[in-house]
Amino acid sequence: MFFSDSTSRRRFLRSSIGGATAVGIGAAIPDCFLQASERALHASERILVVVQMTGGNDGLNTVIPYANDDYRSARPKLAIPDADVLKCSDELGFHPSMSSMRQLFEDGKMTVVCGVGYDQPNRSHFESMDIWHTCRRKNELRDDGWLGRFLATQDRPVGGDVLALHLGQEKQPFALASNRVRVPTIRELAEFQLRGQKGKALSRFLTKSVEQAPAQSDDLLKFLQSSTASALEASQRVTEASQDYRSELRYPETSLGKKLRVIAQLIDAGLSTRVYYVQLDGFDTHANQPNTHAILLREWSDAVSTFIRDLEGHHHGDRVCVMTFSEFGRRVAENASQGTDHGAAGPMFLCGGGLVPGIIGGYASLTDLQDGDLKHQTDFRQVYAAVLRSWLGVDPAAILGGQYAPLPLFASMADPTLG
Repeated sequence: MFFSDSTSRRRFLRSSIGGATAVGIGAAIPDCFLQASERALHASERILVVVQMTGGNDGLNTVIPYANDDYRSARPKLAIPDADVLKCSDELGFHPSMSSMRQLFEDGKMTVVCGVGYDQPNRSHFESMDIWHTCRRKNELRDDGWLGRFLATQDRPVGGDVLALHLGQEKQPFALASNRVRVPTIRELAEFQLRGQKGKALSRFLTKSVEQAPAQSDDLLKFLQSSTASALEASQRVTEASQDYRSELRYPETSLGKKLRVIAQLIDAGLSTRVYYVQLDGFDTHANQPNTHAILLREWSDAVSTFIRDLEGHHHGDRVCVMTFSEFGRRVAENASQGTDHGAAGPMFLCGGGLVPGIIGGYASLTDLQDGDLKHQTDFRQVYAAVLRSWLGVDPAAILGGQYAPLPLFASMADPTLG
């Protein structure tokens, strides 16, 4: 569709109103802008970035109980040599690929929660991920996710910005599903912008239309004018962000590194988006685990640590928390293919400037097992409860479907009457 300055404003408004959406102008404006309305920019609002390790990360070779003889007995081939472990306490250490993350830990920018899981663990990738995403079992109604329910408690997004954003080519995580809030998925920053000559012509036309339009008494027309202006404003901010963003740090040329750099740009551009979600796939290491796991942990460690350092350099370090999880850990014993099979409990990681740094939770026994798996020490909803209450500032009970004692993860607490 071609737009020109001479196009009838009345014709445009009629066609727009008659469309399926409020600003029915096709693919030239991304769908996410169609949620436009008047939402004030709150530069001080806290932001949650979720990194999903898809496939079931081997937590035992991520946070390593190097001083425990049972670890090496269970893994004669896969155990990380003591000399290679990046030690962070007298008992625990990180995989040797996590040097960037270990530095973050030493700088007080990282919290490790050991032994996270849930009762009656399910080793199915699909079912276990759904449990983490929805906080509900399959015999319960599951039409939205825990982050989707959080988004539904927030002010209606009416300012060109979106409340949450999923970056990547994967299917959008169930955690973001909401009955009230639509969350867009984008593959790259360019999808947030009006691009090329067509985009420029459209921008000129819309701007002129909004400027020339008399104040409308009709609520629908007023909404359309407001939405158009907001969408243009958001697009302009993102365009400026892509052109002007500078960083002294070089992000890894990996998929996760590129995604997190885009998020850093959007945060620095002033978008009021509260939740960003990215995925790192490939953790289903049934065979030949050592090299694959090392590469994945290095990608995650280097990308997240660079992201945290970059945010600090742009003065956003104290309002962004990165939370990393996987749907389950691996079994304690290695298999015959130099790999590990589906297990249960594993570690979670939080990185940022507002944390109580260190290691939280005891490491589960490596001999007192549940069907060969580690018994969980902490319910994952206790981590979610802390994030919701102490970081995002909402009552977690309704979102999680019950009362879960928040872990002491954050230095500054939200309203103590909540939760």
